[in-house]
Amino acid sequence: MKYLLALLLSLGTISLASAQSYKLRGLEIDHPWSRAMPTSSPTGAVYLKLSNKGKVDDKLIAASTPRAQSAELHSHLHDNGVMRMREVTGGVSIAAGKEVGFEPGGYHIMLIGLKQALTVGDRFPLTLKFAKAGAITVEVIVQKDEPGHNH
Repeated sequence: MKYLLALLLSLGTISLASAQSYKLRGLEIDHPWSRAMPTSSPTGAVYLKLSNKGKVDDKLIAASTPRAQSAELHSHLHDNGVMRMREVTGGVSIAAGKEVGFEPGGYHIMLIGLKQALTVGDRFPLTLKFAKAGAITVEVIVQKDEPGHNH
């Protein structure tokens, strides 16, 4: 019984450790993650949720990481029935009291020119720059799949 209790407690600790949240002024950045990619892939993507708990609109204007040559804000668009990826120029707005999800099939931070493969369990820094709140460095966790998916 003691062994089972210790195992359950350790699993709870692991779950809590992988759920990351960061705060910068009125902004909250929740669970930055990236999907594992084959070693041959030159690109990857980072996903997260941005919540603006403040009273002033803000905008994510840039991202950078030592893990890639560059990081760009991207979105997926439907163009005549075809899904296309486009760089977002001018940043992504986060209205006061609202949230914006960066998720597969939507907004994401494209990592271009990966310097190292994205392997399950890896962690790497990502700096997010906001127009008003400034900059914050978060830790991205590389996962097999999107959080909450059990395959």
